[in-house]
Amino acid sequence: MPGFLLGIISACTISVIAATYFPSNDVTYDNTESGLSSTDVQGAIDELYGVCFPPKAGDTILDNTDIVTSGDGLYEDEYEDGRYFYKGGNPNNYVTFNNEQAGWRIISIEPDGTIKIMKNESIGNIVWDSSGKNNWARPASLNTYLNGTYYNELNSTAQSQIVAKDWSIGAVTNDNDDLADQITNENGTKWNGKVALATVSEYIRSNSNKNSCGSFSLNNDNYSSCVNTGWMDTTSVSYWWTLSPFAGISSYAFYVDSDGNVGNFTNGVYAGIAVRPAVYLSSEVKITGGTGTQNDPYELSL
Repeated sequence: MPGFLLGIISACTISVIAATYFPSNDVTYDNTESGLSSTDVQGAIDELYGVCFPPKAGDTILDNTDIVTSGDGLYEDEYEDGRYFYKGGNPNNYVTFNNEQAGWRIISIEPDGTIKIMKNESIGNIVWDSSGKNNWARPASLNTYLNGTYYNELNSTAQSQIVAKDWSIGAVTNDNDDLADQITNENGTKWNGKVALATVSEYIRSNSNKNSCGSFSLNNDNYSSCVNTGWMDTTSVSYWWTLSPFAGISSYAFYVDSDGNVGNFTNGVYAGIAVRPAVYLSSEVKITGGTGTQNDPYELSL
């Protein structure tokens, strides 16, 4: 009579600790994913339960990343269908891009398969707009610089991986407590281009602690703890620009400071503060190696 199989399931493996009583030629296994032989019981179990096979050339990030609902990791977005955001204090979202080893991090995976990334450190202190207007599409002087001089200085491989996209540049209100409404406002105005910045709502959505940090106002009320659960926070610069204009004053745009507060300056977009560029990578970009950690960042290619 048929016997049984008993295994121990861990995060990325299942170990067989008891043998089957039936001969292997009575059962066939489809191990096309693992590449193991048809009589390999361990391989059949591994494939059946979808445990973690190493990334293969041609895989996408979603192919190799578990979606989480707590802690650090990749989350399905609750506000925009089809978007996935990396959240938490230090998720595995490091990417080597433009030959910068672990120099960029993934913000989100988009519904069309493009990948939004931002530079981990600043490229220097630059004014948002030298003429004092917070209209990114006008274009603002930072827009001109990023899509001209900065883009042209990227290597040819990086340029080939970037795609022009519609960016959300709508103005938002200060210290609001309705993130869904803020996202609607951001999405209300679009600009098409290749290089820009993260928005305020993307900064908020990088935090895994929704109860304490899940809106503009909550983040600013609890910034001292929110910095521990949001990876976009950095102590390497005092202030860095976001893409979001301030709805109340036409010469203001929002920044994030080293404590994690979101605010704006009294001298507005004239201020020269840190810039962390963001780009969209083509949906054709695939993983060729790495696990997304800082010491083993994702390696990407077309």
